[in-house]
Amino acid sequence: MTGLIAFREIVLKVHSRCDLACDHCYVYEHADQSWRARPKVISPEVIHQTASRLAEHARDHELPSVTVILHGGEPLLAGTARLRLVCEEFTRALAGTAALDLRIHTNGLQLSPRYLDLFAEYGVRVGISLDGDRAANDRHRRFADGRTSHPLVLAAVELLRSESYRHLYQGLLCTVDVANDPDAVLDALAELEPPRVDFLLPHATWETPPARPGDAPDAYARWLLRIFDRWEHLERPFPVRLFESLLSTLGGGPSLTEALGLAPTDLVVVETDGQLEQVDSLKSAYEGAAATGFNVFDHTLDQVAAHPGVRARQLGLAGVSGACRRCPVVRSCGGGLYTHRYRPDSGFDNPSVYCTDLRELVDGVEARTASRQTAPELADPAELARSHDELTRLLLARLHGELAADPDWARSWELLAEVERAGVAGADALDAVLGHPFTRTWVLEALEAAPGGRSDAPGAARRLAALAAAAVLRGGLDLPAEVAYRDGEVYLPTLGLLRLGDPGTDGRAALRATDEGYAVRDGRAEHRFGPAAGDARWLPVRTWSPGPDAAPVALEDLDPYRNCFARPPRLRLGAGEADELRGRLDTAWALLHRTVPGFARATADGLSTLTPLAGGPRAGDWGEAGRHGPGALGVPYGAGAGETALALLTGRRRARLRALTEVTDLYALDGAWQHPSPWRERPVPVSRLLADVHERVAVEAYHRATDGHEPDGADRIHRALDRLAEAAELTVTGKRLVEELRWELKSVDA
Repeated sequence: MTGLIAFREIVLKVHSRCDLACDHCYVYEHADQSWRARPKVISPEVIHQTASRLAEHARDHELPSVTVILHGGEPLLAGTARLRLVCEEFTRALAGTAALDLRIHTNGLQLSPRYLDLFAEYGVRVGISLDGDRAANDRHRRFADGRTSHPLVLAAVELLRSESYRHLYQGLLCTVDVANDPDAVLDALAELEPPRVDFLLPHATWETPPARPGDAPDAYARWLLRIFDRWEHLERPFPVRLFESLLSTLGGGPSLTEALGLAPTDLVVVETDGQLEQVDSLKSAYEGAAATGFNVFDHTLDQVAAHPGVRARQLGLAGVSGACRRCPVVRSCGGGLYTHRYRPDSGFDNPSVYCTDLRELVDGVEARTASRQTAPELADPAELARSHDELTRLLLARLHGELAADPDWARSWELLAEVERAGVAGADALDAVLGHPFTRTWVLEALEAAPGGRSDAPGAARRLAALAAAAVLRGGLDLPAEVAYRDGEVYLPTLGLLRLGDPGTDGRAALRATDEGYAVRDGRAEHRFGPAAGDARWLPVRTWSPGPDAAPVALEDLDPYRNCFARPPRLRLGAGEADELRGRLDTAWALLHRTVPGFARATADGLSTLTPLAGGPRAGDWGEAGRHGPGALGVPYGAGAGETALALLTGRRRARLRALTEVTDLYALDGAWQHPSPWRERPVPVSRLLADVHERVAVEAYHRATDGHEPDGADRIHRALDRLAEAAELTVTGKRLVEELRWELKSVDA
């Protein structure tokens, strides 16, 4: 059946009774009392059939791994013989199909070496329920006669922490009670050195709401934030799934727990009688809320996956209430646990009964971590450049993994390594050629070609040889640099184009650095070329200077990989055309500095390469950022000075935003959510809305300073910024960028 989300996790109820009488237990104390009619212990037949169903499901969906959690009641009451049968059956059924992750969740009272020896044999990891120190634990986790369970649980944890069994220690599960001291709870858990801790809100619905001392609507948020602060103070001694999930979603990543976020559920419950049910917490809502009507003997897991109740928890944003869909923290809280949304008159189409708590918890964690969560690349252009240098090197290393067997590639790769080992001069030269924006263009194109049969390995090897040779020449290094030329010429990135033969000829030539420039040996003859040689066969990369104190910017009209913009590049400019372009750039640059000096300085920051493009300007589409590394910009050759100024301004804004999105997460990509735009007829994704605002703030500033064009522009930008402020997809870094745009717009309004 198409569109199904496969189950990757099974909760297997191996025993339906318990040896504790916890008064907050959803199985025994809440609405659904179906446990009373179920067998106490799971039968061998149910075990065998469940294992077969799971193996079938894993094969059909090609799952690499599945998780089976042994649960109850108290699963250890099933005894070692029945638990061994479970381990044997599932291990046998999944062998050769999917990796099996076996776990057990227990209150720990029965835990002993005989159980742990069995778990060690099958790799069963153990999680234990413990609500903190003795006072906290005894508030709910007691025997039926009121006796404490705390010493026995601590003994179980100590046994699990012993050298023989430490590798089985999965973690601790703690149910929140705001009457407990959060600092004491966290300290007590930390003493047990858990590999992980799960804090769970007590199961509640709008019909049976949680206890709230003093009717405080945010009591649980304040309690959990106290835990978070203590956790931070102790330098995060162990992972806390709740907090890690929030930090992940605030950074644009996935949710890590069913209790939060919009990730679809992939869990099914098997009761002791073989009934297949939805997530167990639904028993808190009403009698039969978790039931599907299916069982392991008569139905497949795909049939359960198609059940309307299961599908309802797989709809992402569409599966939460209208109020939640409009909330800016919905990606992090996900509307809360599905069970906690239940209200008798409207079912589950409601915010969580913990809605206020969840909003304050998300906002509180974000406020506490925003400075650390914000990507440094946003505020520091040098950090942005370093991240892109690292990205290019990573991509090049991946390409090397594809082409290392090619001998021409291998020779050039080794030469690059020698350049890097040649001290500061070599490292600087290598940084320059790898930082050339169109190096990224080439690497990306080569990576796309390489997996499909390595059909372009010779072309990739030629470009790598040219890169290595350019680094040797730039660094003035005494290293052998051989290039392969095609159609009579070779382009040396950042330096220029060298013509070595007639059109249509291919060959190889050796290059070296000289005191005056460079030399090339092709056969027996050696020719000098370079800055001072005056050789007509050498076409250097021209430059333009944005100012007396600015680094020169390359006017790149030679690199074959410059054809990465929406419109085609101009061919090599004549000398007069190049001088004319420089003149227009000088005028445009002076105009920017006179009218919008702050934006002009930002435009200059990191600009390294300008590529003249064919044709003139198009309204609303002046400068172009293409598929290249940072620092490049395409400008229409046929533009006037004012249009060129807009091209520099808008193109750099586009290039900066593209560069940020390539190395940081400004927004999450897990939903095609649409937002109204003041400039477009139809709603747009948050990426488009952010790009529009990012560019139009600068354009608005320019027009106000020059011709007063678009007098309603600022109002539209304000509306778009307000919409972005409510966009749930934005990460902490994305929100910080929106705040920067607000400040920029304020300077324009002023």
